[in-house]
Amino acid sequence: MSKTTFALTALASTFFGIGITEFIGVGVLPEIAEEFSVSTSTAGLIVSLYALGVAIGGVLLTALTSRQSRKKMLLASIVLFIAGHVLTAMAPSFLTLMAARVLSAAAHGLFFSLASAVAVSMVAPNKAAGAVAFIFSGFTIATAFAAPLGTYISNMAGWRIPFFGIALVGVVALVLNKIALPDHVRTSANPPSARDQIRLITHPHILLMMAVTILGYGSTFAAFTYLSPLLTEITGIEAPMVSAVLVMYGVTVAIGNTAGGRIGNASQLHSLFFIFIIQGLILAGVYFALPYTIPALIAIGLMGIMAFMSIPSLQSYILILAKRNVPSAVDLASSLNIASFNGGITVGATLGGLVIDHIGLAYTPLAAAAMAFAAVLLTLVSMKMEARELSAERKQQVSCTAQTAEITG
Repeated sequence: MSKTTFALTALASTFFGIGITEFIGVGVLPEIAEEFSVSTSTAGLIVSLYALGVAIGGVLLTALTSRQSRKKMLLASIVLFIAGHVLTAMAPSFLTLMAARVLSAAAHGLFFSLASAVAVSMVAPNKAAGAVAFIFSGFTIATAFAAPLGTYISNMAGWRIPFFGIALVGVVALVLNKIALPDHVRTSANPPSARDQIRLITHPHILLMMAVTILGYGSTFAAFTYLSPLLTEITGIEAPMVSAVLVMYGVTVAIGNTAGGRIGNASQLHSLFFIFIIQGLILAGVYFALPYTIPALIAIGLMGIMAFMSIPSLQSYILILAKRNVPSAVDLASSLNIASFNGGITVGATLGGLVIDHIGLAYTPLAAAAMAFAAVLLTLVSMKMEARELSAERKQQVSCTAQTAEITG
């Protein structure tokens, strides 16, 4: 195994632990609601508030630590992640549980933003999406086990035990990253100035792509966050079988992420355009399939394939935009898109909750489909902006070449 592959594997191991905690809430949500005497929609905050913590905490910590060693910050984020999960497992109240989840979420956001940029910096530009897909494979593999494992263990020994287990995974990841990552790894030549950071966060194309990420990636979560009650109340699947369906869903997610890495290496925006169209159609199909067991299982499997397929293209393209426009702020660009991923989860889960409260549980897949189709429209706008930017670059290069020829001639 090469040093680069070992380093990417170490990063992927941490993504595995983070993936478990991101989605374990879906499996333990009923037990938490019962223990703390809160409603299902309130208990859903362990998913949506966690995602919001990643979005806000990750960006702030990335900006504040821009001049620090990337390796030290990656290791520090894992330590914070471990501490947050120990506190979660010992939480005496729902408020304490939420505070612990936010602490873990901030660590998650910092690690994801730095790890994505570090992974891309280790490989050739034409392999960027593949590198992102590789480290995210740990995250997607976790989705195959997190929710069903959380359901099984919480039924057997209580919902707290899984969070102690996640802390242990964090310890293993800490050791691997300490050994594998280079001591001096940077993703840009110089830390960004305050002016560069402002240029980045106000750049129209980058802001547009953040909106694409929120709508496209977040669309699935309007339905997935409430998949357990959808299966039991609409499809009529018995509770013990829900874990098996969630395993199946997670496996299809891992397949889709791998495919997304291969597709995204070629043309990110064109890949995203077609991914979101298909994703929207499948999510709409879930609504019609849910009342029937076999069609529902097929539709949920297809939903899983599309759920993470956009991640490699979304993350690698935002880094391409940052390198093109504000090269010193690549880490911050990564954190902004990680924030957008989790902002998407928050928006999707919140939208799903509103649909449940005002229309009904069965309509959450239609809300998810609407988000995906909105992402299609914004991707079209991004494609037009990309064409204009590349055209301007070519004209500038021709002009510079002509000026050089005049001087040398």
